[in-house]
Amino acid sequence: MIPIFKPSFGEEEVEAVRRVFESCWIGLGPITEKFEREFAEYIGTSHAVATNSATASLHLSLAVADVEGKEVITTPMTFVSSNHAILYNKAIPVFCDIEEDTLNIDADKIEELITDKTAAIVVVHYGGYSCDMGKVTALAEKYGLKVIEDVAHGCGGSYKDKKLGSVGFAGNFSFHAVKNLATGDGGMITVNSAELDAKLRRLRWLGITKDTWLREKNDEMKYSWYYDVRELGFKCHMNDITAAIGRVQLSKLDAANRKRRDFTLRYNEAFASCDWIKTTPIREYATPAFHNYVIKLDRRDELCEFLKGKNISSGVHYIPNNRYEL
Repeated sequence: MIPIFKPSFGEEEVEAVRRVFESCWIGLGPITEKFEREFAEYIGTSHAVATNSATASLHLSLAVADVEGKEVITTPMTFVSSNHAILYNKAIPVFCDIEEDTLNIDADKIEELITDKTAAIVVVHYGGYSCDMGKVTALAEKYGLKVIEDVAHGCGGSYKDKKLGSVGFAGNFSFHAVKNLATGDGGMITVNSAELDAKLRRLRWLGITKDTWLREKNDEMKYSWYYDVRELGFKCHMNDITAAIGRVQLSKLDAANRKRRDFTLRYNEAFASCDWIKTTPIREYATPAFHNYVIKLDRRDELCEFLKGKNISSGVHYIPNNRYEL
């Protein structure tokens, strides 16, 4: 069976993990720190904070965006964690309609949903195709809102000359096994504020002021046991095993995305004569990451069964969140 997703790992990833094992420092440590610096440089932000999942990243990003008790405009066409993160922060998701062709949030439908309770807008770059960030950020500036980018599908993609994850208040990435940059699991938050960076680092490690690696690296008395707890935080940091894989995957990302682009263009060309299949357009402002190849048709389930008979996997991403019982 040809799977929908298959991670691409080689000897470089194996060797990177071996070096971590040999170092005997496998938790949050120097390799995670290096991955954060390299990732921030790649995305074009001042800071990057590594977490154990994109769900955790979204949770913390919305926490520092101060959305509790307020409304957050969001898309229903996403994995449930995008909107669970809003609920974790005791905020109210307000679902906006989506564009019929890209399945991204429809920026022209956002303004009518803004109220005096609105605090933020969550955009999901569906399939790795950028939302219309010019319109979204203009609305955010007009009404004093924060834009949270869910870049789980979009690692390496761009809006105009800016990498996705560098446009809004905070970018949130997934390194789950099926993503373009895959580590098994993991996430990253990108921000341009030193103050937010420091707060996010405390929140990802139970509100503790100095994580284990900082105490090892910086304190004169090795290993210093002292730290303070200034706020309620969570246990959701990355570790050096995951980060070691991530560093290698980051070095391969652009080449892998170009390969995805080539496959996408081949499929688009092949389907151009099929008037019963609609493919995703590439907007002039977008350089996609080509995470999913998405088509729309009336006989979806019939096609899925046909492909299954040919040993080709297919799937539906996603059931719109507004249709769940929760």
